[in-house]
Amino acid sequence: MKNLLLHLIGFFLLFSIQTHAQNLPDLQKIDNYFEQMVKDWDVPGASIGIVKDGQLVFKGNYGTKEVGKNEKPDEHTLYAIASNSKAFTSAIIGMLVQEGELGWNDRVKDHLPYFSLFEDPWISENVTIRDLLSHRVGLGTFSGDVIWYKNEGSAEDFIRRAGKVPQAFDFRSGYGYSNLMYVTAGEIIRKITGKTWGENVQERILKPLDMDRTLTTAKDLNKKGNYTTAHGREQEKNIPIAFEDWETIGATGGIISSVHDVAKWMIFNLNNGIHGQDTLLSRSTRNLVWTMHNVFPVDQTRKNDLGRHFNGYGLGWTLGDFHGKMMVGHTGGYDGMITAVTLIPEEKLGIVVLTNGHQSPIMAATYYALDQFLGTGNKDWSADLLSRSLQNQTNDTRIADIKNARVDNTKPSLAQNSYTGAYQSDIYGLIEVKEENNRLRLYFEDAPRLTATLKHWHYDTYEIIWDEKHAWFNFGTVQFLLNNKLEVTGIDFNVPNDDFFFEELKPLKIKP
Repeated sequence: MKNLLLHLIGFFLLFSIQTHAQNLPDLQKIDNYFEQMVKDWDVPGASIGIVKDGQLVFKGNYGTKEVGKNEKPDEHTLYAIASNSKAFTSAIIGMLVQEGELGWNDRVKDHLPYFSLFEDPWISENVTIRDLLSHRVGLGTFSGDVIWYKNEGSAEDFIRRAGKVPQAFDFRSGYGYSNLMYVTAGEIIRKITGKTWGENVQERILKPLDMDRTLTTAKDLNKKGNYTTAHGREQEKNIPIAFEDWETIGATGGIISSVHDVAKWMIFNLNNGIHGQDTLLSRSTRNLVWTMHNVFPVDQTRKNDLGRHFNGYGLGWTLGDFHGKMMVGHTGGYDGMITAVTLIPEEKLGIVVLTNGHQSPIMAATYYALDQFLGTGNKDWSADLLSRSLQNQTNDTRIADIKNARVDNTKPSLAQNSYTGAYQSDIYGLIEVKEENNRLRLYFEDAPRLTATLKHWHYDTYEIIWDEKHAWFNFGTVQFLLNNKLEVTGIDFNVPNDDFFFEELKPLKIKP
């Protein structure tokens, strides 16, 4: 009887596996497509996973962990997932709400008395946790990110400085993607629990879900091993760069993970916050974080490639639809790594795309996989989106315009030492210009890795020659501002990029 029972169990298990396999699309076709896609996009490497009905049914690994080396990634290779971490932050907030430790509509200032925005007492008093997590406080997209970038200060420092960043739109009347407000949410978590954001992620999510290779600090990379190298891009070449540690700002983008572990996170979310017999997220929490709090316009007068009817942002998740099916996800941008996590809840379908380069096909891979699994088309997403990406690069003439406008054979208005001194930025702090070995040198308070040499460009403008390679920018200038007495009064930055806005700094020279 025992042997018969074992045979029956084995039969039904095999039947279940075979039936599930018959319901899947041609995985070899998908694998071949992804392999060619990675080559076409010239991204160093990629790891892609697809979950369906609670199983990781596809694992694809392509390219190399680092250019110049023949070491292929695998499903356990670690990548920084950056802003995909925001969903972890909203999940932890949801758990604290479930425990009665706070409320979604709690005022931020009740937990962090020093919090303020725009020097506006009313807005500062009324910003809630939901406002932080849905990007509707009035800050512009990425505004103020230059405050924390490669800065060795504390999260509280960054939050205090954020209060000086200019307002972009009325409170709760628009969308401005704000990493600083997620840093603020992370500090609320620390204040309530007495533990860091990373410790909360480890105890509340990673450990219960057995995500045992996932990290919240790059300091532990060597302990885990098998991690990829980040790559910047210059002159159409991929350049290895340092793996950044975003532990201080972890709540906005600090998680480092793999296809194998992110698959567990996707399955957990597709199961509506239930892991095994444990309900980690209540029904109300699941519904709230997947409810639009910020709505993006969709042109209803014409068809679009996604068959999209609605689009917006919940709490830590982007929300929309793909040919009539709800689509939930996020993307992440990290120094030298671009990633995406996308879920189709009603199909129990999830796709994670991890890449280690800046010219990245994350959405080409995602949409192609969705088409194959949902039967919504056979479009060559890679070719289409690569063409658009290359065209956007061609259309971006900001650096070329600066170089073309350079006036040769000019001299500065003043002696070199006249430009030296301390400059104060309201949103940043101290920025110094020093004369060393007959050169001007630029120093940022608490950010020694942004140190640079200033080389004369024309008139009172100098080119910034960074001491180290940076992923998001590689060229820029500073213009020294003079009054009618030919006294230096301040600095204007011009560092063309789409993520870190040095022009917001506007430092003024401190009088001796």
